[in-house]
Amino acid sequence: MSMERARKHLAQFGLEDRIQEFPVSSATVELAAKALRTDEARIAKTLSFLVDGAPVLIVTAGDMKIDNPKYKAQFHSKATMLSAADVEKLVGHAVGGVCPFGVNEGVRVYLDESLKRFETVFPACGTANSAVELTIPELERCSGYLSWIDICKPRG
Repeated sequence: MSMERARKHLAQFGLEDRIQEFPVSSATVELAAKALRTDEARIAKTLSFLVDGAPVLIVTAGDMKIDNPKYKAQFHSKATMLSAADVEKLVGHAVGGVCPFGVNEGVRVYLDESLKRFETVFPACGTANSAVELTIPELERCSGYLSWIDICKPRG
């Protein structure tokens, strides 16, 4: 169901044929990078938060993590990630396949500046064994994002 929502959404932009499905899990940045044979940084991970009682998705490079002071400055609240149980209910995709495509109505999407250093990135497509390679302009066009934000710092 979740894959079909993402596929239908991407079809509006002529991108549905670029979805890749894997015989192995791509549920984490590390697993996705292995499945795609690419750098972890190019995995466009989608993080789910609750801001003012509503779900917010932040798509960021795989080698980054949320910088709490930057997050608080952007959203005027402490970073509160959605529980695994709430993600599917509020966003429309389960953990491991969360993406900005085919999400529930009212979900706000932001893109982190960390993605701009790549020509293409690989967000998931609704399941824990899928991805799609998109240019940054394609990601902008099909993600329904509200704005670019700078709220991450390198992991590690």
